[in-house]
Amino acid sequence: MLKETYTIPSLPLTLDFETLTVLKALKNASRSLAEVKGRAPVIPNQAILIDTLSLQEAKDSSEIENIVTTNDELFKGAPEKDIALAGPAKEVAMYRDAMRHGFNALTDTGLITNRTIIEMFRMLKNRNDGFRTLPGTALTNNNGDIIYVPPQIPSEVADRMSELEAYINQEDDLDPLIKMAIVHHQFESIHPFPDGNGRVGRMLNVLYLTKAGLLGTPILYMSRGINRSKGEYYRLLQAVREDNAWEDWVVYLLNIVDDTAKLTLELIEGIRKLMADFKRLIRQNHPKVYSQDLVNNLFRHPYTRIEFVMTELNVSRPTATSYLERLAADPELRVEKMTEGRNNYYVNMALFELLAVDRS
Repeated sequence: MLKETYTIPSLPLTLDFETLTVLKALKNASRSLAEVKGRAPVIPNQAILIDTLSLQEAKDSSEIENIVTTNDELFKGAPEKDIALAGPAKEVAMYRDAMRHGFNALTDTGLITNRTIIEMFRMLKNRNDGFRTLPGTALTNNNGDIIYVPPQIPSEVADRMSELEAYINQEDDLDPLIKMAIVHHQFESIHPFPDGNGRVGRMLNVLYLTKAGLLGTPILYMSRGINRSKGEYYRLLQAVREDNAWEDWVVYLLNIVDDTAKLTLELIEGIRKLMADFKRLIRQNHPKVYSQDLVNNLFRHPYTRIEFVMTELNVSRPTATSYLERLAADPELRVEKMTEGRNNYYVNMALFELLAVDRS
C-alpha cells in the first residue's frame, strides 16, 4: 500500500490568520463579493444568471482538468431538454447540472452534506459509486513523479469527510472566506473520489459562500481566475502539505475571489444592459410578440430553440416559430437563425459575444 505523504490536520485549525497580508486580501475580497451579492438582483429572473454564469464556471473549471470545449458547443445543448451533447461539452454540462443540484439541496436543507457532495460527484461523472474504497491513489506531476499520496484506507477517507462535513456546517468566528480556503484544501487533500475531485472541490467553494450568506446564488466565476494561474494553484496546494504555507494559500484564494467577483460584476452589468436594450426594442418593434417570458428565454438560452419557447411560454409550435422568426428578421435585435442538421437555433448574438469575451 502507498504511504501517505501528508498528515491532514484536524479541524478547526489552530492557526492565526489575522496577519496584515491576510487581512488586506480579505478586505478586498469581502468588498468585491458584497458588490456581487448586492448587484445580482438587478436581473429580475435569477435563473438567467444561474444558467449562464454557472455554465461559464463549469467550462473554465473543466478546462483546469484539460476538458476543453467552446461556448458554441455548450449553448447548442440542453440535456434537461433531451438535446444530446457529447464529449467535453457533455462533461461541462454535467458540471452545470451537478452545481444546480447542490444549490437546490442547500436551498432545501440549509446544509452542505456528504450525501449532497456524493450526489454531485455521481452527476458530474455519470457513475454510481462514492468515496474511494480501494487503495492505490496518488497524484503525479507532468513527469509522472508522485508528488502527493492522500489517505489510502477507506475508513479514513470516510472519517475525514465526516469531520469536514461537520466543519462546513458548524458556526464559528472564522471569516467564511478564510474558512472556504481551508475547506477547499482539506477536500483536495482528502481526495475522496476516484476522479473529479478538483471540479467537485471548486463547486464546493461557491456553494459554501452561498451557504455562508456571502452570495445569494452560486454565481461567482472563480474557475476563470484559477485557470489563469493553474500552476500557482497546484504549487500552493502542495506548499501547504510540504511547508505548512497556509497564509500563502489563503491569500491566493482571497485574491482569486476578489478578481473573479469583479469579473462577475462586469458580466451581471453587461447582461442587465443587454436585457434592457433587448426588451425596449421588442416592445418598440414587435409589441404583439413582446413578453417578459420571451426576453427571459433568449437570455437563459443564448442558443434558443422553438421547443424551448413552446415549453417556457406555454405556446404552440406555430406561435413559437412565429415569435422567433420575427425576432430573427429584425437586424436591431441581432437574433441570428442557424441551422445544423435538423436543428434550428436562434442565437442571441449580443449575449453570446458578451460571454465569449476574454477578460484577462
